[in-house]
Amino acid sequence: MSRMLNLGWLALGVVMLAGAQEKPADFATQVPLAISGNGPWYRLDLPLSVQLQARQTDLSDLRVFNAAGEAQAYALARESAQTRDGGKLHEVKWFPLYNAADASERAPNVRVQSTTSGTLVEVQPSSQLEAGEEVLRGWLLDASAIKAPLQQLILDWTSERDGFQRFSIEASDDLQHWQPWGEGQVARLTFSDERIEQHEVALPGQSARYLRLLWDSPNSAPTLTSVQLKSSDPRNVPLPLVWSQEVAGSSSKAGEYTWQLPVGLNVERVQVEIRQSNSLAPVTLAGRRESSLPWQTLNSGLLYRLTQNAQDVVQNELQLYGQTVQQLKLTVDERGGGLGEQAPNLKYAVRATQVIFLARGDGPYSLAVGNPRVKTANLPLATLIPDFKPEKLATLGKATVQSEAVVTQTSTATTAAVAGTNWKKIGLWAVLLLSVVFLGAMAFSLLRKPPANT
Repeated sequence: MSRMLNLGWLALGVVMLAGAQEKPADFATQVPLAISGNGPWYRLDLPLSVQLQARQTDLSDLRVFNAAGEAQAYALARESAQTRDGGKLHEVKWFPLYNAADASERAPNVRVQSTTSGTLVEVQPSSQLEAGEEVLRGWLLDASAIKAPLQQLILDWTSERDGFQRFSIEASDDLQHWQPWGEGQVARLTFSDERIEQHEVALPGQSARYLRLLWDSPNSAPTLTSVQLKSSDPRNVPLPLVWSQEVAGSSSKAGEYTWQLPVGLNVERVQVEIRQSNSLAPVTLAGRRESSLPWQTLNSGLLYRLTQNAQDVVQNELQLYGQTVQQLKLTVDERGGGLGEQAPNLKYAVRATQVIFLARGDGPYSLAVGNPRVKTANLPLATLIPDFKPEKLATLGKATVQSEAVVTQTSTATTAAVAGTNWKKIGLWAVLLLSVVFLGAMAFSLLRKPPANT
């Protein structure tokens, strides 16, 4: 009897092992990888074009193989807007930057007084300006007390300055050498008896002791009433956003546009094409995972493309919070003129995904996705890399997709591979069932056998 049970467990083990022995041919899409740097662990920034080939939203069908077709141990570094650290807000000091009205240089020369720790005490023009000659060109922000990467700038200003405010952002650690951090735009508008305000500006997620804001439009800066900086934990800097190619939309009635995404994705931002200048559109964005579900409102806001001083001022993005959606619908309040009869194109952004794998066996290595039947196989990072710490990610070797051209198996080959695997599983399950039936018959026979006479 014990021997029969052992045979049954052996048959079950064979079935489970066969299920784990996946091969590249079991997956619809394969891409070659190139590795560099120090192993044996390698980190891959997964291109969105490859991610979209997956057949499972959570990337359970992702695998890494070596040259012999052996699956590699791997982990996924992912995050969602719901689980991400919201950051820490800091109140900071700000100092006006004045310059002469007829000055040729945009950045004012200033005299700075600071403490031994670098905290600013006073900022004054380098030369005395008389009343009527000075113009407020911008503001100098003291971030020396923040020992973390800066993610967002939040401004408020006096109410008499409505409209758009555009300015450049520069960063420095010594007040002598400045690095550009892009442009910022805030706004305070009135539309249909509603007040619409935009106070937040995204920063690149780097550290700096000082920030300098210099106004482009209008030429003089407004009087600030509040300045805040949001920082993130340096041990948990958010992964970057990756943007899709343009997706064509459709429209079934005026002022309503829909888009279909390739798969369900945790979308965090969308960008709507605004073709015509001087377009202003209050909008509401809704989403859902499939057509049978009701629409859920995701966000609302004001999209515009306005010409000011011979330049277009554009706000064409809406922020989401990482909900999984496959369909999007934009409803436009056409009192602002709308976005035109033709549905605009749309781009969407998702948080980047990193694949970390332990290279075993000989290369070249390849990444495979596209199998709706396989189960998840990724490990926690702490299991894959002993004594793992977030800062260790930057020291790992690097893997890259050799070509954006995705290598996809023909449908016939993929179907045959899946069919072959299914027949093998069916045969092994048949062996297991026969073993169980045989064991049951033996047990029944033993129970019916009369006891031996003593």
